[in-house]
Amino acid sequence: MKVNNDLKRLQDKISGSKLSALEPFINGTKFVRIGQGKFLAPREELSKIARNYTADKTFGDLIEIGKKNDLEKSLYTILFDQLIELKPWRKGPFSLFGIHIDSEWKCHMKWARLKNQIQPLTGKRVLDVGSGNGYFGFRMLEAGANLVIGLEPHMPYLSQFWAIKLFLPETDNYVLPYRLEDVTTRSYCFDTVFSMGVIYHRRSPIDHILQLKKCLAPTGQLVLETLSVEGPTGFCLTPRRNYARMNNVWFIPSRGTLEQWLTRCGFNNINVLDTSTTTTFEQRKTKWMPFDSLHEGLDRSNSALTIEGYPSPRRIIITASLNG
Repeated sequence: MKVNNDLKRLQDKISGSKLSALEPFINGTKFVRIGQGKFLAPREELSKIARNYTADKTFGDLIEIGKKNDLEKSLYTILFDQLIELKPWRKGPFSLFGIHIDSEWKCHMKWARLKNQIQPLTGKRVLDVGSGNGYFGFRMLEAGANLVIGLEPHMPYLSQFWAIKLFLPETDNYVLPYRLEDVTTRSYCFDTVFSMGVIYHRRSPIDHILQLKKCLAPTGQLVLETLSVEGPTGFCLTPRRNYARMNNVWFIPSRGTLEQWLTRCGFNNINVLDTSTTTTFEQRKTKWMPFDSLHEGLDRSNSALTIEGYPSPRRIIITASLNG
């Protein structure tokens, strides 16, 4: 199903603003060519429901759209089959017309750690790098953001977002099918830039920070969340091959190293909001994400270690800005 109306609404939101440099990336023709537009395929079947049912919405720990009694049984079955087909659901939870999507991550726990410590999002224009299916974007709107633009190149997560978006046409959360490096050939002025769970997947964390910098307004705030390890400033864990089963983890910095990276890239007002050890209560296998999760990545006899013998996942949330 086409997304012209969604892209037109986004176009109107950024036209003539300091985000207008994004306009080439929301061109409808270019947009649907990404991955041959396959991430939009689930919208075809779901559009039969969205056309005929107006859904109430509640954005909170659970992103809730509609109630079970709103749908005929036959349509409920179609919706369930389409949503389960979109697994794995990494981020959430969501509820669509009474169908509870119990995602791998209990993302409300991460949001609770930072929501009262960052600069207020009221009226802000926000960039969410590595947004996945848009869960955090909906939480940002709940916090008062005027506009949220996510970047997510992974097709399954894009499919999830654009399926959900069918039922929320007037909600200004958008996920675009690009990597950060794709769009930072230009500069932007977002009020708040989030990068959560991304930098350790980048082969060059310094380049990632510099790209985030290109997206941030001079008075804006960067919110950066990443894996972290204990160690002195300058120390960084580089896994030999895998880390907690993941083969795409390159650099896990100590707190001091992360702060030094940000300073070297021109950031200041650096503040650590939270450090926490990831548990199998927060990240686990579910019906909606039935593949290996954190439990399978930890040492069976010592959960303080990964199966490779590294310290188990510990995360840090840090903020920084460009103004003195």
